[in-house]
Amino acid sequence: AFRPEKIVCSAPCRDAIIEHFGKNDWPFHVVRTGDTLSLGKRTVRFIETKMLHWPDSMFSFLEEDRLLISSDAFGQHFATGERFDDEVDPSELMKQAAKYYANILLPYSGLAAKLLESIKAMGLKIDMIAPDHGLIWRKGVTDILKAYGDWSSQKVLPKAVVAYSTMWDSTTKMAAAVADGLISQGIEVKAADLRGWHRSDVMTELLDSGAFIVGSPTLNNGYLPAVADLLCYARGLKPLGKIGAAFGSYGWGGEAVKLLNEELERMKVELVHQGVRVRYVPTPEDLENCRLMGVEVGRTLRERLGS
Repeated sequence: AFRPEKIVCSAPCRDAIIEHFGKNDWPFHVVRTGDTLSLGKRTVRFIETKMLHWPDSMFSFLEEDRLLISSDAFGQHFATGERFDDEVDPSELMKQAAKYYANILLPYSGLAAKLLESIKAMGLKIDMIAPDHGLIWRKGVTDILKAYGDWSSQKVLPKAVVAYSTMWDSTTKMAAAVADGLISQGIEVKAADLRGWHRSDVMTELLDSGAFIVGSPTLNNGYLPAVADLLCYARGLKPLGKIGAAFGSYGWGGEAVKLLNEELERMKVELVHQGVRVRYVPTPEDLENCRLMGVEVGRTLRERLGS
């Protein structure tokens, strides 16, 4: 029967292995932050990283090689035949790293920020970072550490995500008008028609956006399923520091905007406009109201950012 000679792991990892395999007689060697292990020519220093993003996550730092084996942190879901960051397009790699953070690590941003401070306090000299997923960082170590500093602090830019779905394009026309208003205030806009955007891509754009504006027509006294899917997903990832508003068209009930406002508030998005509702097809006046809502959100975001 298979029996390992030694399993070096954190205490939560030991407990998980026992629960998975029922092998509480295996030779576990439990390590904690600050512990070291000699491998002969190399020394491994351990740093527990609980909930980044598993309870048993842990960094292993090879001191002689200045190599940080970082578990999930600094990873990407990036399909490539290359091994190192300097062998691929750096902008695409950073985009994939942002997508990984936004969709996996974002809820644990407070822990990530504390971990970065701990690494700095420990004085680790890192030449390479090898995550569980994706490429090894050797040229862009400073870049990815800085990016994680920005993402974990949920630093935002003069940027807005306008996410919406539609039945007969009335809400699409409203979204375009909202975007025009934002752009007039110098705000970068990512208009996400949820008929074509995946929720994970919306979250990637929302990561550094200061505004989140959501639109939907009313359907069955609510909003469209694609919008519900995004909002449920986004709420679980806990983005912070956003302002926002809602808009939508309707035929007779018109409840969608009210419900969208309530959902945004549950996400701790600060509403800076009551929202715009339009019956049937938006008139030029309706579209101007949408544009003015975009102007108000954009102006408020600029004021918050001091720009």
